[in-house]
Amino acid sequence: MRDHVIGVDIGTTGTKAGIYDSEGRLKGEAFEESRLIYPGPGLVEQDPEDIFSSVVNTVRSAMQASGLAPDRIAAIALDGQMAGLMAVDADWNPVTHYDSWLDTRCAPWLDELRPHEDEIIRTCGMALAFNHAPKLLYWRDQPETWARIAAFLQPAAFVAGRLAGLAGADAFMDRTYVVFSGFASGETFTWNEPLLARFGLTTEKLPRICEPWEIVGHLRPDWAARTGLPEGLPIAAGCGDQSANVLGGGLVDPGVVFDTSGTASVFATVIDSFGTDTTYRCLMTCPHVIPGLWFPMAYVAGGGLNLRWFRDTLSPMEKAQWEQAGRNPYDALAEAAGGVPPGAERLLFLPHLSGRNTPNDPDMRGAFLGLTWRHEKPHMVRAIMESIAYEYALYLRAVREIAPGYDPRFAVNIGGGAKSQVLRQIKADALGLDYRCMDREEFGTLGAAIVAGHAVGLFLDLAATARRFAGDTRPAAEARPDLTRAYAPYVDAYIDALQSLSPLFNRISRSLSSAA
Repeated sequence: MRDHVIGVDIGTTGTKAGIYDSEGRLKGEAFEESRLIYPGPGLVEQDPEDIFSSVVNTVRSAMQASGLAPDRIAAIALDGQMAGLMAVDADWNPVTHYDSWLDTRCAPWLDELRPHEDEIIRTCGMALAFNHAPKLLYWRDQPETWARIAAFLQPAAFVAGRLAGLAGADAFMDRTYVVFSGFASGETFTWNEPLLARFGLTTEKLPRICEPWEIVGHLRPDWAARTGLPEGLPIAAGCGDQSANVLGGGLVDPGVVFDTSGTASVFATVIDSFGTDTTYRCLMTCPHVIPGLWFPMAYVAGGGLNLRWFRDTLSPMEKAQWEQAGRNPYDALAEAAGGVPPGAERLLFLPHLSGRNTPNDPDMRGAFLGLTWRHEKPHMVRAIMESIAYEYALYLRAVREIAPGYDPRFAVNIGGGAKSQVLRQIKADALGLDYRCMDREEFGTLGAAIVAGHAVGLFLDLAATARRFAGDTRPAAEARPDLTRAYAPYVDAYIDALQSLSPLFNRISRSLSSAA
């Protein structure tokens, strides 16, 4: 009886495989860390062969951990990194490395795209960044490599295609990735051929756009033997990793906010119409796996990383003392910050220590604004925490502009930062949104597994299945209207600071570059 499905998540830090039964219960999982390659400054890539091996290894290990016979598995789907790009030849052999979303070698080609940015935002759904469009132009201008390329795709599609024995002409990209393409419509999921033509491009080397649950092939015998899966297993197209997280988290109803508090702080919400952020240029309007839904998303690259920086760089002695006493340094920092009044006594922090990502502003830097002799370390920690809330408040304003009548219901918080009651309460108060938490911690592989089950008829209703598997949320922090009103001028001041200081940081960067 084939009543289990496999979801594989190909992330930046590693690959994870999860096996789920028909009730969404995890029966076996495995993880393998990624190997990132840094050939030079600003260059970050991965070997496609490493990516493929990691999937084979984790699926085999998950199968062994589950104790299931191969004939219990009904289907497999993969999700993966969304903004990067790689290419294959006519026989599905890699022609390029995986050009990671962290790689900035395509930066000069952003200038070629810049005059068309308004159209790209309006049609595709996000502002320019280090994603598919500039990466395509980079490879366009490498003629020897370009001539060998049959199709561009993402890591999850590459792995699925090799498992199924596809050829370059079979290349596919499911529609959840199109927001990162720059050259496709985020509403109709078709290639923007007139825009492509302006850059000397056609759809010849681009993958066809398909639905996440389309069965793109079946498992070859040699890979069945290597993974412990049944020969001929249906392979679904899958989806992007963030799309899998949103589906696996049960976020299938308009108005729910999804806050991932990790190394990066990721804000997403669900809307039922396509709209694009031409005002703030911070949102990516990502297609949801569920037809007719989208999830605008934006993020601060150094959300949790900023607290780690403060802990390690500005509080190393306290960190050592806390650890010696058996106390979590993050808990100690949060407790101290909790004793500081909202607004940190008029202290603002800009959290973009490595540049701003949404929108793309690589010269932006971090800053404490308004420091006085009254301010101590707890004030600084609270200001760091509040900066994430202010950034999220900006994202909420943008969502309200692109989705008239948008009514946020509550925020679901996951990730390491979700354990901090102080941080949750700050965000709840600044946003005017109640915060809720979930008992489940893994969402990516579950989302991919739901797609796999839908592809073979195991899960007929995607939305109902996602709600049921995600389970109930529980209250974590209740918004206090008086503090929401008190935070409003701080949000305005924060947005003003971003707009005022961006040109300054750009001038500093240009001055230093010319001096070098």
